Amino acid sequence: MKKTIFSFYLMLTLVLSVQAQVQSPSQFLPNYGKQITYYHQVENYFKHLAEKSTFVKHQKYGVTPEQRDLNVYFISSPENLANLEQIRNNNLAAIGLSENKSQMIGDKLIVWLSFNVHGNEFAGTESAMTVAYELVNPSNAETKKWLENTIVILDPCINPDGYSRYGNWLREISGKKTHPDLSDREHMEVWPGGRYNHYIFDLNRDWAWQTQPETQQRIALYNQWMPQVHTDVHEMGYDSPYFFPPSAEPLHEYIEKYQKDFHYTLGKNISKKFDAQNWMYNTGERFDLFYPSYGDTYPTYNGAVGMTMEQGGIGAGRAVTMSNGITLTIQDRLTHHATAVLTVVESAAAQADVLLKGFRGFMNNSRKTVKGNYKMYVMKSNPKLVQMADLLKKNNVEFSYADASQKASGFNYNTKTEKGFTIEPNDLIVKVDQQKAVFAQVLFEPNQKLNDSLSYDITSWALPLAYGVEGYALKNSLAIKTKAAIEVQEKGIPQNVYAFHIPWNNRISAQVLSLLHQNNIKVRSAMKKAVFGDVIVEPGGLIVTKADNPKVVDFEKTIGELIKIKTDYNYIATGFSSNSKDVGGENFNLLKAPKVVLLSGKGVGSTEFGAAWYYMEETIGYPVSVVEVSNFDRLNLFNYNTLIMADGYYDFSEDQQKKIGEWIKNGGKVIAMNSALTLFEAKEGYALSPFATEEDKLSSEKEAEEEELKERFLDFQDSERRYISKSIPGAIIENLLNKTHPMSFGLGDKYFSLKTDDRHYSLLKKATNVVYVPKDYKSYGFVGNEIRKKLNNTVSFAVENKGDGSVIYMVDNPLFRGFWENGNLLFSNALFLVD
Repeated sequence: MKKTIFSFYLMLTLVLSVQAQVQSPSQFLPNYGKQITYYHQVENYFKHLAEKSTFVKHQKYGVTPEQRDLNVYFISSPENLANLEQIRNNNLAAIGLSENKSQMIGDKLIVWLSFNVHGNEFAGTESAMTVAYELVNPSNAETKKWLENTIVILDPCINPDGYSRYGNWLREISGKKTHPDLSDREHMEVWPGGRYNHYIFDLNRDWAWQTQPETQQRIALYNQWMPQVHTDVHEMGYDSPYFFPPSAEPLHEYIEKYQKDFHYTLGKNISKKFDAQNWMYNTGERFDLFYPSYGDTYPTYNGAVGMTMEQGGIGAGRAVTMSNGITLTIQDRLTHHATAVLTVVESAAAQADVLLKGFRGFMNNSRKTVKGNYKMYVMKSNPKLVQMADLLKKNNVEFSYADASQKASGFNYNTKTEKGFTIEPNDLIVKVDQQKAVFAQVLFEPNQKLNDSLSYDITSWALPLAYGVEGYALKNSLAIKTKAAIEVQEKGIPQNVYAFHIPWNNRISAQVLSLLHQNNIKVRSAMKKAVFGDVIVEPGGLIVTKADNPKVVDFEKTIGELIKIKTDYNYIATGFSSNSKDVGGENFNLLKAPKVVLLSGKGVGSTEFGAAWYYMEETIGYPVSVVEVSNFDRLNLFNYNTLIMADGYYDFSEDQQKKIGEWIKNGGKVIAMNSALTLFEAKEGYALSPFATEEDKLSSEKEAEEEELKERFLDFQDSERRYISKSIPGAIIENLLNKTHPMSFGLGDKYFSLKTDDRHYSLLKKATNVVYVPKDYKSYGFVGNEIRKKLNNTVSFAVENKGDGSVIYMVDNPLFRGFWENGNLLFSNALFLVD
């Protein structure tokens, strides 16, 4: 007995001794709260905590494109940490996602804290160190009480590459003294800024779409844990007071009472802490809960109480003088964050039972009591479903494929009408009766209910329209035989092939063409449908002939290896077509391999450049030269045949514009997007004009003048809401296609464009209007009344031939955030198929 007591006290002494060695961030790091901490120093501090405290456990969950580690730290009682895996399984078992439940382990609340999704909002990561320290601080008995029933998963930096880009820059330009005056360079971040990741993507808007490697790795871990609370820690303009829940309208109709109630509880609890310090704050403004791909909404639609915390700080550098004359420091910013985030943990621990009950009810009850109008979604068999299935897998949304035929009726996304159809083998089926019921509905629901049109982001994202597939939403869930996957039989290639055929119908087609071009394989593309026995080549279909490639050794094996990722490829034994479209005829154009330059730098939209760069580097894996606009005069354009100009404002001189014009006439191709179109708008020699006639221009100017006169008598208070009648924050717009033009190949019968601004042009003269908005078009999401009528008979994507070259006008951005899958194919058409 004495020996047992002695062992207990010895162990307790050792634990207390180890805990006593835990250092605060200020003790461990030089200049903490005065200068940004290097990322490796952040990692070193958390390594220190994990080594010195029995309340911390580290897990590396991935790496960034620049090979920095992605880390989470589990913070809880030693007993809980010893049973982490069983706690995780118990949590999943309670919502039907695991069968490995232990009765020996009690219910634990899981609170996930995410910091610094935007790299230049660095007070988030700085505060993460204080939050972690206070949770494990041996002298803080209060936090230890919270951790008895709570597992905190802390991600100190979601975006290490962006954080490091900003941190290295700020360190390099910093002097010994701070410069709160706005004229100092530490308040003038250089392009593209540290906000974004390596590929200049906004990770904060990528949670659902998972286009970026950081997001993919993080969400994989998130779905292994499924927390009840998630806090996303941000900064905003330095002059703004702190924001914490409740969130602003619009709130998605699927958000439940317990989620709103906890937001209100947080508002009361955090405000008490802030009031005691006389800190400024606001709630219920700007930051809504609607668009599903944020760090607050994605968790919310997955049963958690998701929230955003926002501290003023962007552009503040190390210190800045605010408009009220007060100097805002790094220490101020991190202290505000730490106070708010610790209050979240405290409040959650106090309401653990309520939150667990709400979370489990959200996930379990939503399967049977459907929140929306539809219980089942059917996507007709289409090669683009390969990418949709990949997205569903990443988000743990259950789906299957039909293995029988059955008559059905449902809402058709393309026509916006109820329509009869037949479910056929290999159609993709998503049923709402699943653990991810709500999230599945959010992705597929055709008409999201928007209870306030002042939304922070895009207002529609229906997956069938984004992917360009025929989709149906059914009010009843039908019993039909299904299978887990579509079987793909391995092809046997004959010894003597006349030509290979690669259908042009999804992003994999573009990836294959990229590989073929890079291996100097000559490729042809069909302009019209051609029939070769059982093989039908649709417009855009690629043909690789032995005749075009006589120097390719072991033709069948070499080409077969290059195109094997495209499982629906086939081959033909003759060039003779049964419908007079022979391979050697005019129907099959020999494609020119693009030599691409992409402009970057000051004036170019950062994320828009990033979307184009990512498309080239990762989506299709094709070489691209990136050139700063400031170095344009050093660029020999004639070494390239394709110039990509992402959304931005290009301050080109007349001589530089003339240089571009001459290059186009000599065979160059420009792909210009969004604001880049102003370089060609109403310029001599170009077809791009906002108005079809001079009369239309005069009418528009008169209408604008009359509107200005009316506005003189309107009250100021409602000016913001009046403005939205002229805006389109992000809606899906129906477009018709000129299906004979290569830029429309593979897109389907219609193209639904995601329109994110009010830019519009009348149908162009002396150019081909390939993709255009018809009169009385269909739309999804919010479109202001004023802009709605102006979009009738306007062009979205057009091609103007000039001399031997061309200009491709992209009024909308088909690469927006990388998730508009049919837009990826449209851009591939412009890059590869348009001369």
